[in-house]
Amino acid sequence: MRLTELASVIRSKNAGPYLLTFDVLFKNRSCFENFKNSRLMTIEKAAELYGTDVDDVVSVIFFDPADALKITINRPVVSGGLGDSDIYGAQQHAPLLDWQFDLPV
Repeated sequence: MRLTELASVIRSKNAGPYLLTFDVLFKNRSCFENFKNSRLMTIEKAAELYGTDVDDVVSVIFFDPADALKITINRPVVSGGLGDSDIYGAQQHAPLLDWQFDLPV
């Protein structure tokens, strides 16, 4: 299964010049609860998906009122800095789109 099968929105953006944040808005409460209860997304999994150290993952938060998941990580390059290829951080969500996993029943 892919996250895209459960979510209607998967996006990334800057959270200031030093952080990237990823929003996953699930299609419905059932998809959200099933994914949340699976415990598949952890700080360690976010670090693995983004090829970064666990210490660079600021937070992984499930936000029940919106059936959403928010992940925040340190940017590898400051926004607009030398070598930055995405000044707005709006194209960094691809690892979440490609992630394949088995969702327990």
